[in-house]
Order: sequence, then structure tokens, then C-alpha cells
Amino acid sequence: MYAITQTLIYATALGAALQTALALPTNESRHVPRAAGQVITACSVPNTIAITFDDGPYKWTRQIVDALNAAGAKGFVIMKPDRYLEANDSETRTFFVNGNNYGCIYDSPNADNIKYAYDQGHQIASHTWAHKRLSTLPPAEIQSEFDKTNDAIKKITGAVPAFMRPPFGAYNSDVVEVAAATGQTVTIWDFDSGDSAGKSASQSEDDYEQLINTKPNSILTLNHETYCEFSNVLLPAVLDKLRGKGYKLVTVAECLGEDPYISTGTPAKPDASWTC
Repeated sequence: MYAITQTLIYATALGAALQTALALPTNESRHVPRAAGQVITACSVPNTIAITFDDGPYKWTRQIVDALNAAGAKGFVIMKPDRYLEANDSETRTFFVNGNNYGCIYDSPNADNIKYAYDQGHQIASHTWAHKRLSTLPPAEIQSEFDKTNDAIKKITGAVPAFMRPPFGAYNSDVVEVAAATGQTVTIWDFDSGDSAGKSASQSEDDYEQLINTKPNSILTLNHETYCEFSNVLLPAVLDKLRGKGYKLVTVAECLGEDPYISTGTPAKPDASWTC
């Protein structure tokens, strides 16, 4: 009896200690630990496509979000800070944003547009700060590129992204190590729309159609939100073709069965630190 009593006391004390150690501020939700520092180039959930947009925020961000929302057959569900969208809730996409590329992430309307996309259930991920080729930088500068972007996204949305994409898709062991230390997954792609290489919307549409006709198990695309033709011409046509082939349009996190954020919480109020 003594041994049983002592065991129960120890278990109760251990449980209380763990609860205290894992306690978080009431306005922040931390999520299931996940493998960070890995490099992914494709989705793992069958019959999914993750359409991603790089290089924002830009003046077309809200227009792209509205086009995506309008094309969504089931509409969109607002993502609450403590809840993630299930794969069948809506059709959502991923925006890999820079801190200071085509404009400062904190400037109006950039910050508003990022929050707008986030509130509509789209995944916000890091494309690092100044669109530098990370594989040419020393580790300390790589870390700075990560940290400044993550800090900005957290201030604007309340969320810390669990995914990042290196500019130009260029990475080395230093980049992967920084990603691991930061808690992020390095995200590449298995299909490039070619928009940044000068392809027209019709050429990109042909490429998408050829890809879709091969019926791959899943698709992880690269597009850039800095090209208005994509949202006005290419996007509606591509979405119809993909749904016609039975693909579910999801975020990168959903196409991998992972959480999109390391943590979520309350957005910050703009102050003097909101500057590039």
C-alpha cells in the first residue's frame, strides 16, 4: 500500500510539473512539435495540389485572394488563432512573403493584405527578408533573414510560420541548419509556372494542362503574386481544370498533413518598430 501511495503521489507531482513547464500565455497557442529543418519538394497527401505564391506582399495580393475566394466552390472558413482548417473545409493557398522586396511588409496596404489573406484561411509562410540568395550568405546573416521576416509575420498576424521558402530555391547545409534551429521546414516545389521567367499566361496554362493530364499523385506549384496575369487570366482557368481532375486545392501544410504555424496568438498593434 505504501508503494502504491508513493507512486500516485509521484505521478501527480510529475503531471503538475509538466503542466507548469508547458504553460503558455493565454493569448498564444503552440502546436504539435513537428520535424523542422527538413527539405520538401512535393506534397504527400494524395490528390492534393498546393498553389503557392512567392515575392509578396504586392499590390495584387488582395486581388489574388479575392479571385481564389470567388473560385472556391465551398467558400472560405475564417481561420481562428486556435484552430486549423481541415482539408475539406475550403480551398486555400500559401503565400511565401518577403519582408522588404517589392516593398516594406509593414507599409500600407501590405500589412493589411497579409492579414486579410491570413484571416481568409490562406497560409502565410516566410520567403525571408530581402530576397537574397541565402546559400551565399554567412550563417548569422541567414539567421537575420529568417528572424526579421518571422517577427514581421508574427506582429501582423499573431502567427509564427512553420514553413519557409529560400529565394530562387537556393539552399545549402547552413540554410537547412538555420531552418532547423528556427523550427521551420524548407519548402521547394515540383512544378514551376514559369511566370518569373517571362512565360505568358497562355503558355503557363498549357504547362499546367500538360502536367494535369499526366495525373500526378499531388502537385506543389511555384507562382509569383507580382504578375497580375496570373490572377486575372491563368488562375480561374487552372482552378477549373484542377477541380475537374478531382484535385483538392489546399495549403502546403495541408498537403503534407502538418500544422502551418509554430504558434499563433494575438496580432501586435503598429508602433515605431514597424519599419524596414
